[in-house]
Amino acid sequence: MQFFYWLIFLMAIGIAIFTVQNSDAPFINIKFLLWQFETSLVYTIFGSIGAGILISLFFWIPRVVKTSIRSRELKREIKNLETVLYKPASLGQNGNKSKEP
Repeated sequence: MQFFYWLIFLMAIGIAIFTVQNSDAPFINIKFLLWQFETSLVYTIFGSIGAGILISLFFWIPRVVKTSIRSRELKREIKNLETVLYKPASLGQNGNKSKEP
């Protein structure tokens, strides 16, 4: 997990260096279907990175939620099985002791 944080940190530094070095970059025309607009190359790259992060999150978040729900269900099932496994044995021993003459 620590490697992942370092990777993100290095990418952020790389993007910052890129931004500073290309702050005077010329404008570019972007065309998509009927839309056409002019923007800086830096903003185009930031937009692409942001769109990539959002798309990744849209695919990642449902999987995390599903895994969390499944984990909670499995923990609940383990607790129920432990109760079934250990509780009757202790009740049976107490019950047998009180019934003996």
